[in-house]
Amino acid sequence: MSNGFYDFSGQLQQLKQQNLYRSRRVVEGAQAVLLQVDGRRVVNFCSNDYLGLANHPGVVAAFQQAADRYGVGSGSAHLICGHSNAHHALEEELAEFTGRERALLFSTGYMANLGVISALIGRRDSVLEDRLNHASLLDGGLLSRAQFKRYRHGDSLDLQARLAECSAKTLIVSDGVFSMDGDLADLPRLADLAKQHQAGLMIDDAHGFGVLGKSGAGVVEHFGLSQHDVPILMGTLGKAFGTFGAFVAGSDDLIELLIQKARSYVFTTAMPAALAEATRVSLRLLQTESWRRDKLHSLIDRFRAGASQQGLELMNSFTAIQPILIGDSQTALAISSALLEQGFWLSAIRPPTVPAGTARLRVTLSAEHEIEQVDALLDALGKVMA
Repeated sequence: MSNGFYDFSGQLQQLKQQNLYRSRRVVEGAQAVLLQVDGRRVVNFCSNDYLGLANHPGVVAAFQQAADRYGVGSGSAHLICGHSNAHHALEEELAEFTGRERALLFSTGYMANLGVISALIGRRDSVLEDRLNHASLLDGGLLSRAQFKRYRHGDSLDLQARLAECSAKTLIVSDGVFSMDGDLADLPRLADLAKQHQAGLMIDDAHGFGVLGKSGAGVVEHFGLSQHDVPILMGTLGKAFGTFGAFVAGSDDLIELLIQKARSYVFTTAMPAALAEATRVSLRLLQTESWRRDKLHSLIDRFRAGASQQGLELMNSFTAIQPILIGDSQTALAISSALLEQGFWLSAIRPPTVPAGTARLRVTLSAEHEIEQVDALLDALGKVMA
């Protein structure tokens, strides 16, 4: 094209030179621990399907049966004609599961975070976010047009100092489990600070639901907190639940306000009702089959012990996310490629997803993995990183 605006080749070349260029791989078949990727059979260590429910026969059957009843698409937004009894039942069950008055479904976690933050605060308000929050939380804060500040990761003293500077309505926003580090936010301390400063508190527990807590209700249950302590709770359904979509849970008034004001809820098509029915089954499995969490945590312990014996630099995580810090992006890419050659697929995470100089291998574990597969990965890591 003659129009210089469309000359993107220079930007793409720069990304390649910086080892920040990203490529997609084509997966054949259903999500599983063993995958066929670009024609090669690999053991999958980069999925967020933490409980192995994405291809569970009961979940798949529920989707198929519901598709016969509801069809494939929902046809419209929730506020027009897209809100089915399947959606409504799932919202009620998620509210009960999280110990909250109500829950509200969103099409994706990204849309939930954008919608909630921008609905609750505006130009004259303030939003304070952990520096390592997920991109959707950061974008939600920017989209709100509120005064946007980031506090040092996990640093309650820095947060307290920034709260003291805020005179307007303020919302504190944090991940519950940080997606690239696997560590937990100090929810009790965040809840205390929010109460002291009469600020709102929103927690994104995308990576905690299903994995943490006695019943799998996530990081809030893990810390023994309630709706009173963490009034705004977001969770996704495409990770431990094994399906797709997201929800926000809280008070009746919170949910009613979001129905009225969250633009990413009001102005988008509802998730398919068949997905809602499938998620209802995965929610029951998540609650009744506690062995999945038990097995997952035993695999986490096994991996961490083996990695420690090899001197690998792990991060402070006891969740299914087990990052190995590498530092240099090119080195992380090379190790990831070498592991793929040996039949193990795990992602090299590079800036801007993580801070400069902290490129890493992001190992994610699932209840579907076997001890032998974890041990084989550790052996491969020992050889590649020797």
